Amino acid sequence: MPFGSLEEDAGLDQAFASGDQSALAEAYRRFAPLIRSLALRRMTDSTAADDVVQEVFIRAWKYRASYSPERSSLVAWLVGIGRNVATGMGTSRAREENVRELAAAQHREESDDGAGNPDHVADRVVIEAELDRLGEPQGSILRLAFHSDLTHQQIADRLEMPLGTVKSHIRRSLVQLRQRLEVSDAAPAR
Repeated sequence: MPFGSLEEDAGLDQAFASGDQSALAEAYRRFAPLIRSLALRRMTDSTAADDVVQEVFIRAWKYRASYSPERSSLVAWLVGIGRNVATGMGTSRAREENVRELAAAQHREESDDGAGNPDHVADRVVIEAELDRLGEPQGSILRLAFHSDLTHQQIADRLEMPLGTVKSHIRRSLVQLRQRLEVSDAAPAR
């Protein structure tokens, strides 16, 4: 069982809240298996569950000043963070999968219709122009994501950028593209 006695848990809670690094190590040793187990129920992918565990402990340590042992136990607080992280990652992964599926479907349509289809040629020209407008490194990142079908990690490795930076660029760039393309779609024809 990953839990100690009430006195041990209370001591760990207090030590963690006070910023004792050994308390972080002990909390990880004792509670990481529980957090991973809960993450696996939501993520169904062991790599994603490992990512959840890592993010939970990073966030917990970063925001430890907001933890109050008087209001909840450390394990309950960590489980709450774990639920939020797993939900966020699950939503993000679902969104990424939808984008990949749409890109693959578009690629199949382009292949089926032939490169000479005027609608597809126009779409490609508009998209390339919008990617150019994004500037660098955003344009290159999105090209690698969509044209080369690379994962966020592969893009980060290729461009020698932090993974979080790549994800942020993709998220912001997609929002910008959507806003600009929706505005151009809504503009009345002359």
